[in-house]
Amino acid sequence: MRTPVRSGRVLAVALAAGLLAGAGLLPGAAQARADSVREQQQWALDAINAPAAWETTRGEGVTVAVLDTGVDADHRDLAGAVLPGHDFIGLGAEPGDPTWAAHGTAMAGIIAGRGHGPGHDSGIIGVAPEATILPVRVLLEDDDPERDTARETRSGALAEGIRWAADQGADVINLSLGDDSESAHPDAEEDAAVRYALGKGAVVVASAGNGGERGNPVSYPAGYPGVIAVAAVDRTGVPTEFSTRRWYDTISAPGKDVIVADPDGRYYAGWGTSAAAAFVSGSAALLLAAHPDLTPAQVRSLLTETAQDPPEGGHSDALGSGVVDPAAALAAAEEVTARPLAPASEPYGSEYFGPGPVPAAEEGDERGWLAPVTAVLGVTLVATAAALGGGATRLRARLRRPGPQSPAEW
Repeated sequence: MRTPVRSGRVLAVALAAGLLAGAGLLPGAAQARADSVREQQQWALDAINAPAAWETTRGEGVTVAVLDTGVDADHRDLAGAVLPGHDFIGLGAEPGDPTWAAHGTAMAGIIAGRGHGPGHDSGIIGVAPEATILPVRVLLEDDDPERDTARETRSGALAEGIRWAADQGADVINLSLGDDSESAHPDAEEDAAVRYALGKGAVVVASAGNGGERGNPVSYPAGYPGVIAVAAVDRTGVPTEFSTRRWYDTISAPGKDVIVADPDGRYYAGWGTSAAAAFVSGSAALLLAAHPDLTPAQVRSLLTETAQDPPEGGHSDALGSGVVDPAAALAAAEEVTARPLAPASEPYGSEYFGPGPVPAAEEGDERGWLAPVTAVLGVTLVATAAALGGGATRLRARLRRPGPQSPAEW
């Protein structure tokens, strides 16, 4: 179902939870004004204070792995931003096909789009426009005829992709995908792959899920310990109705009325926690560009402790710690990196947040033991979820190209 936006230029498409989904269409003819796309996406960049962060860094030198349906390296807004990647599926649509890489390209644009035209003032600009994208294909678009076959034959693609991305030196791993079906359950290989990536120093970010109107089912990989799970807010900073509310929600970001790029050369508007995760991955990239020695635990702490409009008590299942603010995190990082460093605490500091240095806890400073305690609680909750869940894991991203299929979401 597609509903025209007031301007008549953007067609919004609601996403069905758990499936690859489509968003709104901005036809080429509607791009008469060079800055029309940029104007429509600017609210989300302003909401997270990205322009202020760019006064410090634009993400140069940081690699963000996008584990998704593929990324169109030839898209004009991603020219020069995409590295050679790897395909862990090996079947389905190919570049140029209408069912190829829509979701992955959209997420890559949010993270590291560079725009196009004179001054790069047209098209999509990402949160970290000088970061580099490493595409890792771990699933197919929902309307790919081979989707069900891939799900059955390549069920371990996500775990393989996470490990591969970590081995390639990815600084951030973006997982705008998840399984929140009735059969969803923690997968030992995926959990181990996340821990492996964290141990390599990679920050792992995932969408919290789009099950807010379906009882808030647990979504994986968002539910794995150490993952920065991202909920979605609207233009006013209010949690969206579809965003999953769970204990693992770490932080929030824009996830409604977000403009994205597509391999067909057009631009779309849609909603979902996939987009929110991409905004946080871009924010993490900015932080690491300025402070490359930060560990995953430090990145997570800096992003959460500097989040905007924190809920009462500092955390909620709907918002996590609040809306991400990379500019504030960059400012706070100046103090963190100036502090004496000590080895990470064992065992959970190493297992779930990487073995690198963390700030030495000062007298009365509780942050030195906060991460391990959080990890322990996460392990307990995941074990509980495992006891309740069952069935095969099904990975699903949340964006699909517009078409006659069922409503979609991302």
